[in-house]
Amino acid sequence: MSTTIRLAQQPEADELLGRSPLAALVGMLLDQQVPMEWAFSGPYTIAVRMGHDDLDAREIAAYDPEAFVALLTDKPAVHRYPGSMARRIQQLCQYLVEHYDGDPTAIWRDVATGAEVRDRLNALPGFGTQKSQIFLALLGKQYEVQPKGWREAAGAYGDVGSYRSAADITGPESLAKVRAFKQETKRAAKAARAPRTD
Repeated sequence: MSTTIRLAQQPEADELLGRSPLAALVGMLLDQQVPMEWAFSGPYTIAVRMGHDDLDAREIAAYDPEAFVALLTDKPAVHRYPGSMARRIQQLCQYLVEHYDGDPTAIWRDVATGAEVRDRLNALPGFGTQKSQIFLALLGKQYEVQPKGWREAAGAYGDVGSYRSAADITGPESLAKVRAFKQETKRAAKAARAPRTD
């Protein structure tokens, strides 16, 4: 798996995302309550702080939990909530070691349908339905992992020409479009919750 990715908007971090399935998964895990570029640059920061040029599921799974929290908490912090995210990343890596021999590509390699990949992603610690669909769309749109029915299994995130999520970001322009879509969605949701005055 090696492709051109521009999710972090930072060359070294994007280069890692393009060649490391685990980095992409960890970036997706971190993609909540922080800007997307911050989330997807996290795997690179973690790798550098661990003294490597990639992430290793076995090493992270076995890492001393307090030391791993400290690794993510060092300034600049990897996430707004570095302690809870450190635990989630370790849980994710422990799950990968237990179920996939530490190899994230085993989640989608040789899997016949997009629905099965989505369900496997959904079983990962820290991944819910939405995150699983976005990552499936990211795999299909940018990593050329396209099992049968992947677009349908990814829901609206799999749509051609959409600007809904990380799956659609290929540079600054598409990032701006995705950000605008998210802001509009939040606005609409807020308006729907507001009490009626008529």
